[in-house]
Amino acid sequence: MIPAMRVAVASLFAAAIAAGPTAGQTLRFHGTIEPVRSRVVTVPRLTGSGTGPIIIVRLVKAGTLVKRGDPIVEFDRAAQLKTAHDREAEYRDFVEQINQKRADQMTARAKDETELAQAVTAARRAELDMLDRDLIAPLKAEQNALVLEETRAKVTQLRQTFDLKRRAAAAELRILEIQRDRANNAWQHAEHNADTMRIVAPIDGLVVLKTIWKNGQFGEMQEGEEVRGGQPILDVVDTSAMRVRTRISQADIGYVRVGQRAQITLDSYPARSFAGRLDQLSMIGATSGLSSRVRTFLATFTIDGTDPHLLPDLSAAVDLEPVTDK
Repeated sequence: MIPAMRVAVASLFAAAIAAGPTAGQTLRFHGTIEPVRSRVVTVPRLTGSGTGPIIIVRLVKAGTLVKRGDPIVEFDRAAQLKTAHDREAEYRDFVEQINQKRADQMTARAKDETELAQAVTAARRAELDMLDRDLIAPLKAEQNALVLEETRAKVTQLRQTFDLKRRAAAAELRILEIQRDRANNAWQHAEHNADTMRIVAPIDGLVVLKTIWKNGQFGEMQEGEEVRGGQPILDVVDTSAMRVRTRISQADIGYVRVGQRAQITLDSYPARSFAGRLDQLSMIGATSGLSSRVRTFLATFTIDGTDPHLLPDLSAAVDLEPVTDK
């Protein structure tokens, strides 16, 4: 917009603010119907590896009324189930390896303890032979002393060797246990991924499918389409409480109050009218695209009662009588 036009628009708004609505004039605002309460259903974000593509195999039809807990979306779980079975097999294989390793270590430990006991017995026998060293020939006594030294050295060596063996065995067992735990975590991730492939309604409400860009145009989600994790699929809308979201210009902001009664009309059904009231009004205005000096304020009007014609994203008009401070 050229500067002259911006100045002209700003001047018109300034004049409107100065003049205000005339006596008996009704203020009209235009907005969009939206639910007070709704839940967005998104494609689950899978964890772990081997997740594969996410394809919709079952999708509830748009406009369906669902109850909380009703199935609404299901994705192809073949890849997740296969991954879960593979990870389960790995986990059980590591469990068997750990059991076998423990059995082998127990056998080796028993063998080592037997060998150590024999060495200790030989050392004690050599100690007994040294008790009569004064009664035997010097050469024999010297031989007994060498045997005692040798048996004691063997006992010390066996104890050190067996201690190293025990530490190595514990490390080998710990490595297998870590691998087992990782396989178990991968199995649990895969099981969780398979479970998240089925989504149920989080609340009672109306199903509103999301639109996506496909084949050069916008269209609703459909069965058989491949989607990505975190992508919104649909909204479950509680139609028992609806409201209108609109914007009020700074020219009219002084003539509306929170709690003020209003009359709401749907553009699609002009013959139908609904009572409502101003429920929320923002305290800070947003800059208008026409001029930086023109601001608008976000407002929401709640609608009394329920009606099947009150659907999300329908355009509506809000009429209310202006109020002024006395």
